[in-house]
Amino acid sequence: MTTLAGPADTTAPTTDAAPDPVLDAVVAALEEVLERPVTGVSAETSLFQEIGLDSTGVLDLLMVLEESLDLELDMENLEMKDFATVGTLRDFLTDQRAG
Repeated sequence: MTTLAGPADTTAPTTDAAPDPVLDAVVAALEEVLERPVTGVSAETSLFQEIGLDSTGVLDLLMVLEESLDLELDMENLEMKDFATVGTLRDFLTDQRAG
């Protein structure tokens, strides 16, 4: 007796999102500045309330990000809203990289 197998499962595993090197750089910089692991971070994570960043940390974070992303940030364009969440900071950095 010949047994026929059902259709092969051709679904590829899915991931939540495509890799985001700028978001990865922000998380790595936060870990360096805060000197602790930062887990469970998403674009919606609040830098101040959830992660515990303070004003001194902001300056340190910007210096680390400038170095790791090979950027010279235009502080004239930097606004407090850019630090609302990890995602708003990522968006600011992405815009700075673009030009």
